[in-house]
Amino acid sequence: MCTYTVWMNVTLSLDEQLVTRARKKADALGKSLNQLIRDYLQRLAGGDDPERSIEEFKRLSGRGHSRGWRFNRNQIHERS
Repeated sequence: MCTYTVWMNVTLSLDEQLVTRARKKADALGKSLNQLIRDYLQRLAGGDDPERSIEEFKRLSGRGHSRGWRFNRNQIHERS
């Protein structure tokens, strides 16, 4: 099985001041305006990028501490 990625160029009509402000924001984030727009569209469209999903999961997982408590199957399934 082969997977191919096809890149498209999209032309946008944007106000020059908006582009200037967006470029400054992108620069402050260490990205190009192109990358910033691509990232936004990816989030908007709900992309299927497994690597990004893994990174997002890791970022959101945190580093909790159970303080030694362990799940007990019988207690979990008890009805109250």
